[in-house]
Amino acid sequence: MVDIDITDADEPAGSGLDEMLCFNLYAAARATNRLYNTLLAPWDLTYPQYLVLKLLWSRQSATVGEIAKSLMLDSGTTTPLVRRMETRGLLRRTRSTTDERVVSVTLTTEGWALQEGMADLTSDVGTATGLGATDAQSTISALQSINKNLADVLTSAAKSSTQRTSQ
Repeated sequence: MVDIDITDADEPAGSGLDEMLCFNLYAAARATNRLYNTLLAPWDLTYPQYLVLKLLWSRQSATVGEIAKSLMLDSGTTTPLVRRMETRGLLRRTRSTTDERVVSVTLTTEGWALQEGMADLTSDVGTATGLGATDAQSTISALQSINKNLADVLTSAAKSSTQRTSQ
């Protein structure tokens, strides 16, 4: 495990930020990303690239759209991400012969070869959080609920906005 400082400078007393759910989610996400970026540096990979690898190691193949949906990204972000990984020789993109909008993605030998060396990264980050298995699972469940609830609110807000502008 790499020993690095993932904390930011202390927040000024009385700011109230440390009591805000959204700020704590933001700070935890930033700290997690910084830790992953440090751990992934030997392979010159970003965290989103690592997530694509994890997804393909488990599924064998996926379309760019499936990758985008699984990683909660839009296609404008996913396509260049996948293209850069293909340029590095980690994966291969293949356009469908029946629908040219569909692009399938599979790992190359080089992409598969990274799996063994990165096998412990997720558990290393889990350990770094200081959460036990039960707390980690509860946190994951809570975060999944937050993601779903916020997505529902955003969908409703978008529908309301569309209805207001069409009136």
